[in-house]
Amino acid sequence: MLTIQSRFHIPLTINFLFLGMRLVFIRSMIMIFCLVGCVHGNTQTQIKLQAGLYISQSVVIEQGNYLLEADSSLQIAVIHISGKNLVVDFNQSVLNGTKQPDRPDLMKGLAILIDKGSENVTIKNLNVHGYKIALFADSVSNLSIIHCDFSYNYRPRLLSGREKEDEQDWMSYHHNESGEWKEKGAGIYLNQCNKATIKDNYITGNQCALLMVNCNDAKVFDNNFSFNSGLGIGLYRSSNNFIYHNRLDFNIRGFSLGKYRRGQDSAGILVYEQSSENVFAYNSATHSGDGFFLWAGQSTLNTGVGGCNNNLIYGNDFSYASNNGVEITFSSNSVLHNRIWGCDYGIWGGYSFDSDISDNKILHNRYGIAIEHGQNINIALNEIKYNETALKLWSNEKQGVEASYIAHHNTRSENYWTASNTIEQNKTAYHVYGTDTAIFSGNKKIENEVDWEIGERVSEIDTSRESEFLDLDYQKDKKLSTINYTDIPEQFFPQGLQEIKITAWGPYNFQYPILWLKEIDSNQVYHFEVLGNAGKWKTEKLIGFEIVKQGSDSFPSSIEAKLISLKKECQIQLRYSGPAFMDQFGRKHPENQPFDFEFLLPAKD
Repeated sequence: MLTIQSRFHIPLTINFLFLGMRLVFIRSMIMIFCLVGCVHGNTQTQIKLQAGLYISQSVVIEQGNYLLEADSSLQIAVIHISGKNLVVDFNQSVLNGTKQPDRPDLMKGLAILIDKGSENVTIKNLNVHGYKIALFADSVSNLSIIHCDFSYNYRPRLLSGREKEDEQDWMSYHHNESGEWKEKGAGIYLNQCNKATIKDNYITGNQCALLMVNCNDAKVFDNNFSFNSGLGIGLYRSSNNFIYHNRLDFNIRGFSLGKYRRGQDSAGILVYEQSSENVFAYNSATHSGDGFFLWAGQSTLNTGVGGCNNNLIYGNDFSYASNNGVEITFSSNSVLHNRIWGCDYGIWGGYSFDSDISDNKILHNRYGIAIEHGQNINIALNEIKYNETALKLWSNEKQGVEASYIAHHNTRSENYWTASNTIEQNKTAYHVYGTDTAIFSGNKKIENEVDWEIGERVSEIDTSRESEFLDLDYQKDKKLSTINYTDIPEQFFPQGLQEIKITAWGPYNFQYPILWLKEIDSNQVYHFEVLGNAGKWKTEKLIGFEIVKQGSDSFPSSIEAKLISLKKECQIQLRYSGPAFMDQFGRKHPENQPFDFEFLLPAKD
């Protein structure tokens, strides 16, 4: 059945009683013929999108650009889909919810709702922009979302600046029992959807790409959820999912090179509140606040039981996280064969237990592996090189966690086995204090400035086999046999923390022209990077600045400018010409059409 509904979801019907039974029969047959035709080939009948459309059979949408504004309530959708065994092919149609793409903080409402009880529904070839949530599915089993673009939906304007972060920008995921996460917005939001398949989708320019709440047994793979200001993928009470071979890069906020770098709880992958037995393999989740952020959940902190346990984190790239490459706290997990370079903490494992950290490449971080109040942890076969501290194990006499957790859980720092690691050219190899029973065997310590830094409250540190060779190896988990990949997706962007540039709307994505202030030196010379994907640029306007040095007119380039006046607003305006590009709000700019971009400095009072 296909009907137009009112805002209250009451089907609008026509009273045929006075038209005669014959007319009713004819019109009914025409409707059935049209709907059946929607399932077949290129000659099938296609329908147009309109607000209140209710789809309950397989259809193909007439290709087009549809401007359909949403109600501010997330309870009322523009389009409803409900039923079993449906294929809805949107035929690359674009569903747009706003006339103001440059104000993503004002985007509202829900574009697509897949109703409770639906089964075996496939959504494909859909583009949705300009809403708070692009697609919401509630209690749907065997849902497939394939080859869709849910980019440039809601994201708040960030208040943090170049010099100082604003605490209001921090994200929080602690409470979601009443659907609090919906207010964060999302490209895809799944609630109680089991056995979903999320494949080959693109979500950028949002705050959050994919959020999964109470979802089990899903497969999420070959998606590109990069350059969002909050999360690439977020899980809450979701278990037994396979998340692999996705691009989840540059999901970040709360970073200014050399000023602050805590990431404000943004992450490539977030795993929260009793999400267990998941597999995260061969994902690229670089240049994010945390590459991988796992926290047991408030219920665990309150009771001391449960957690996000037995997750397998294998073969991913979590490099250049502004905060932690991998954070695994209050839980038991395996972190194997990952690349973790250039982070603040490579692996942060506070209050972890019964965990395995092996065969990772952990290089150029401030701390390689740091575990506070951990128990029963294997650390083996890792390359831990060029960090300030390679391995830190410790406990504090005064703990900063809930008394209820301490009352119900062991919080000592004890029972570590550290074996067959290569620990090379770190400032400090081992820093241990407040720890009982740690065995160090067969580790290669090469050219570290300090090998051992042992503090107070340490006992039973066994180094008797440290100089021996241990022939260790491990077998891949059988769960990986179902994944047809052996490496991460190819990366097409420059590498390093210096490449993270946070605008008022989130991370810069290297696709549009921008004039980026890099530093101000002691002579009040402003050093700018002129960034873009291709094309040429020239200086169009100067107010209050004079250029003292300028690079080439192609991208990337640079400008050095002296501030000569602050009596009024100062400005450097450049003009771009060249290939077509898409700006930070998803607007397409045609080839060779001039585009002005600038740096503004407010006048002093």
